[in-house]
Amino acid sequence: MGRRLVPLTLDNLPDLPKRCRSCVFWELDPVSGEAAVKAGRPELEKEAWISAVLLEWGSCGRVVYVDEVPVGFVMYAPPAYVPRSTAFPTSPVSPDAVQLLTAWLTPGYQGQGLGRVMVQTVAKDLTQRGFKAIEAFGDARWTEPACVLPANHLLAVGFKTVRPHPRFPRLRLELRTTISWKEDVEMALDRLLGAVQKEPALRPL
Repeated sequence: MGRRLVPLTLDNLPDLPKRCRSCVFWELDPVSGEAAVKAGRPELEKEAWISAVLLEWGSCGRVVYVDEVPVGFVMYAPPAYVPRSTAFPTSPVSPDAVQLLTAWLTPGYQGQGLGRVMVQTVAKDLTQRGFKAIEAFGDARWTEPACVLPANHLLAVGFKTVRPHPRFPRLRLELRTTISWKEDVEMALDRLLGAVQKEPALRPL
């Protein structure tokens, strides 16, 4: 199974699910978002937001392909680009963190570790760009796919709660933890493979 995580651009934006392409929940404040929907231009607003973030800050998402078929995506940006974040009771996002906005996987591809791979890919990108952490608002009462990620899923991929709330806790993933975890795994594999290679060869009788 060949899988790729490709930076989100205006060229591959059509590979996102239609409802996500026309969703501006995070990209606009509540009043502007409602106005965009009423005017029938949420897709244009989404394109404009992605274009602006790409120009001013850089990559703000990844699209997941399995055997060249788009099966999911993840989006993230500094909180200054995310007007909706200030509407949450557990805001603001810490100044040293980038906000994980949302992510989605086709149901048939869930439970295969792709969610964790998505978070690790974002972590690697942000570490290379000098950031210390990723933060996200989770939904503690999540029941169906929505713009706010389930808090339990975030906890499962390594996030820790930094500001509790009965509905919308704010969670944080320290990037140095992610890197050290990866290095620990690689070191363990090296030791394991090294041990295997150093086993004395059996002598023929």
